Amino acid sequence: MATIVMERIGRMFISLQQIKQVPQMLTEAAPSVPSTLRDTEVPYCFRECYVCTGYRPLNQSWRYYLLSLFQRHNETINIWTHLLAFLVFLVKLSRLSETVDFANDSHSWPLLILVLSSLTYSAFSVAAHLLGGKSELCHYTFFFLDYVGVALYQYGSAVVHFYYAVDESLYGYIRGIFMPVATFLSCLSCIGCCYGKYCNQTPPAWVRKVCQVVPSVLAYIWDNSPVAKRLLLWSPASNDPAISYHFGQVAFFLSCASFFTFHMPERCFPGRCDFVGQSHQIFHIFLACCTWCQIHASYLDYMGRRKLYSRLHQSGEAPFFVGLYVVTLVVCALIVAFMLRKVMQVLNLKAKSK
Repeated sequence: MATIVMERIGRMFISLQQIKQVPQMLTEAAPSVPSTLRDTEVPYCFRECYVCTGYRPLNQSWRYYLLSLFQRHNETINIWTHLLAFLVFLVKLSRLSETVDFANDSHSWPLLILVLSSLTYSAFSVAAHLLGGKSELCHYTFFFLDYVGVALYQYGSAVVHFYYAVDESLYGYIRGIFMPVATFLSCLSCIGCCYGKYCNQTPPAWVRKVCQVVPSVLAYIWDNSPVAKRLLLWSPASNDPAISYHFGQVAFFLSCASFFTFHMPERCFPGRCDFVGQSHQIFHIFLACCTWCQIHASYLDYMGRRKLYSRLHQSGEAPFFVGLYVVTLVVCALIVAFMLRKVMQVLNLKAKSK
């Protein structure tokens, strides 16, 4: 009897020893994760103003950067904010497809362009913040794609506002020029953002902000001009269910533009907002809210203003706007190809000088 008891105690002791070794075994089996770096340890193009730590090391495996989605660094929240936004927009598209005949109703195509461009910019943003840390070339490539997404979103905003939100008197003045100008401003925004990122290789940093902010502001003012008149003439007595969402998208956009431009609050607390609370994270959240309000406002306009926009817009206008969307995409792709060529020339010269 005593022998049996001792054998069981011995087995239990061995089992406890094996359990104690499990954490060590898991640590050895898992790939080692390099620690994050300070801003002085990464190339200048990776550095964000007033963000001092949390940069991922360069030239790791693609697996490392993919798994960094679940690790703590200064891009983690930037990734997740637009990843969640992408999923929200995807759910919104699924719900819209239950009541909107995107396949057969050409009047719904501007709304579809807006939703698809929203999915595009959020997906490209996730890719830029997740994978742009692998190397300098990857950094420029993915962020240039991010700017293509921004340009497409600007075009999507313009087309829904011109198609659904414009009133009859304003339409008579801008009908022939609005969308061509919107296309030009979207491409100009792509050029400005790409060139601003390209200029970020060396100081001063304000050049980047001017190149990125000014074209985007011009595009926003033009793209939202059809909505502006409705907002200015709004009164509590008006029965317009979409107006509150139009007010919301304007308020959210102005908020996110302010955080993007002025780097608050990390300007006031350098190094304390490296992981949580930096302006770009707040910018992402407000931009996602702006987009959601914009999609819902455009849907309400699509449903409630059909008599007006079906009378104003000829049957061939919606396919023409789809064609302009493709033109915007192609031109932006050419801009990215041109800017990447310039970046590669600079990186090759830098490599030869070492």
